[in-house]
Amino acid sequence: MDLRVLVVCPDQDSANLLSTVLAEMEIKVEHTLSVSTGLERLNDDNFDAVVLDYRADQSSEEFLAGLRQTRSSRKTLLIAIVDSEFNARPVFGLGANFVLYRPLSLERTRLSLRAARGLMRRERRQAPRIPVNSPTSVAYPGAEDAQATIVDLSDGGTSVRSGSTLPPECKVYFQFALPGQQQAVRLSGEVAWQDASGRTGIRFVDVPQASRRLMHAWLLQNSFRQGQDQPAPPPIAPVQRVDSQTKTGTKDAGLGSNRRGERRFPCNLGAEVYRLGSNVPNRCTLSDVSEGGCYVEMPSPLTGQTGLEIVVRTAEMKLKIRGQVLAVHPGFGMGVRFMFDNAAEREEVLRLLAILAGGPTLDELPR
Repeated sequence: MDLRVLVVCPDQDSANLLSTVLAEMEIKVEHTLSVSTGLERLNDDNFDAVVLDYRADQSSEEFLAGLRQTRSSRKTLLIAIVDSEFNARPVFGLGANFVLYRPLSLERTRLSLRAARGLMRRERRQAPRIPVNSPTSVAYPGAEDAQATIVDLSDGGTSVRSGSTLPPECKVYFQFALPGQQQAVRLSGEVAWQDASGRTGIRFVDVPQASRRLMHAWLLQNSFRQGQDQPAPPPIAPVQRVDSQTKTGTKDAGLGSNRRGERRFPCNLGAEVYRLGSNVPNRCTLSDVSEGGCYVEMPSPLTGQTGLEIVVRTAEMKLKIRGQVLAVHPGFGMGVRFMFDNAAEREEVLRLLAILAGGPTLDELPR
């Protein structure tokens, strides 16, 4: 997908760590030491995200103002690095999507940047993705007739799930029939990204007119399904909202829906999940929490719109809250909407959010 990140950071050690983690994720990195040079680069080029070493001084404020004034950067993902004792709320108010705390730790940086990468991918998509479940024959260097399943489709690309890993940056040839169509779609594309669950993102390259007409017709007929049950990498976005009082969230593609406006707090909270009516604990990690819900990381998430109970313990409190599974991402985890019985339960969640907002110690809480 050729994601690009601009790192504006005078501290070389921090910049090296960020560059290492971003390179692991196959994200191109450009580093500049000064705010003024960073603004020049934003004016000259487009970046999917910016990492700013925020110092709460005039130069930092000027950079943030310049970032949002630059037409091409108004929607650029912003990741701010702040001091460990710094209250991050004003930074979120200035447009930050994620916050990293100094001194940077390798694992915490990986967690936050992995979440940011998922958000960058969604922002890069120009065409809507429609969920589909169609078998396809795939050919690429080293394989002439590999079998895979198309899990979503857009005018410009698709995601497929296969039993084998495709070579990076290779050309792929497809042949498949969409539901309700008799004629086969034939086209070629290139590998844009792959994840640990076996999914591969393909960007279309050569699409014959006949195949393009078939896809356009199918996408138009199924446009009402946009955003329903799409598999996606687990998202974490600290400035979005979920409406916990309605049922509209039950068809979101996870808790990363743009319908959400509640601030989400990225974290690494050890927790236990129980199916309602069961006393068997499933150990897991909460990777972000808002007033309306959370994301639960676990290799084998609970399937379906399952009712469950989440138990979280911190040094200050013990939280026990019921919820409902909204989205399942095998190999990653699941999005959960909280189900409140009374105002006291909601206040307990707000108390947890206050603890999470207090600083980076949230990432060190015991499981």
